[in-house]
Amino acid sequence: MITYEEHRLRSLVDEGRWIELLGAYRQARAAAVALDPAAGGPADGGPAGAGPVRGVGAADAWAAAAAQGRAGIATAALGHLIAYAAPPEVAARLFDADGGPGTAAGVADHDAGPLWEVLATRHTWRRLAPLLGPPPVRRLVAQTRVLLGEDLSRGAEPDPEGVPLLLEPWESVGRAEGMPVREYLRQGGSRSALLTLPASREGLARVELPEPGARLPGQPATRALAELAGWARTVCVRGPAAGAAAQLAPGPTVVGGYLPFALAWPALVQAGIADRAHGAAHGRLALWRVLTAMTGAQRPESADRAEVRALVARMRCFTWDDPADRLRHLHLALEDPATGLSWAVSGSEEV
Repeated sequence: MITYEEHRLRSLVDEGRWIELLGAYRQARAAAVALDPAAGGPADGGPAGAGPVRGVGAADAWAAAAAQGRAGIATAALGHLIAYAAPPEVAARLFDADGGPGTAAGVADHDAGPLWEVLATRHTWRRLAPLLGPPPVRRLVAQTRVLLGEDLSRGAEPDPEGVPLLLEPWESVGRAEGMPVREYLRQGGSRSALLTLPASREGLARVELPEPGARLPGQPATRALAELAGWARTVCVRGPAAGAAAQLAPGPTVVGGYLPFALAWPALVQAGIADRAHGAAHGRLALWRVLTAMTGAQRPESADRAEVRALVARMRCFTWDDPADRLRHLHLALEDPATGLSWAVSGSEEV
């Protein structure tokens, strides 16, 4: 049964009355926040949409953030439609707080994917740059435009972690092999390839792995790799890539082989898309943190981009098959011959 409100919204869409639709989105989102006790709304005596008051503990702050998340879910479908189909001057205002407390979409608001990624797939950076306010949204939108092939090296503010605003050559090659950015649909939903590694057994052969390399705990790059693919196991060893693989592979004999880093890039970026609240920009940023940590840089922003390029150029990548793999899987070892260190990441899960 179609309610009066659904009929009204459909009429606004058919007539292209996007400002009114934005108002309806803001009203619904603020109401959802205000009615949630965790957000400090009327149910617990706080002002509508005010959120947690200063001085609250971590549990209260978490509860307020969860309330914002529930409000985002309640308005997800309408937010998706506005981000996808509205003129950019209207769609960008989804993230502006000028409508009052609780009205602005956050970076985690999503339907089939984050609203900022939907918006980023619809318009160039030149159109969006003057319209976007919140720095986190600006950064993620800019990184998405880069993933879509746009050169922002001279057209956007520098990334705070120094991640390039132009695809590196290996990223361009990888992008041609598999696009990690979702393709969104007007009425909701999205299409995207499931980028696994290995994608198939083609080109692989039976390999006898060496003895597992000695584990090296506490390596920053290992932590960065675990943050990239939180659903997988990670390890760092002293020795070749195959020795790292031996730490995580199902047995001493696998079907595997070596491949260029560029061909591993799409699956690594997609590994960082933990759920529908995350976009491909999250994956690219997380992968750059891994690479910069492998160069020995203490902080991503202090890394020398030339060192990252040199690392990728000399890196040896080994992938292997696991018969127990589920739909989503990633098995990859990365060896830096210059340091004698190798890292491996391995995991599978249903999606």
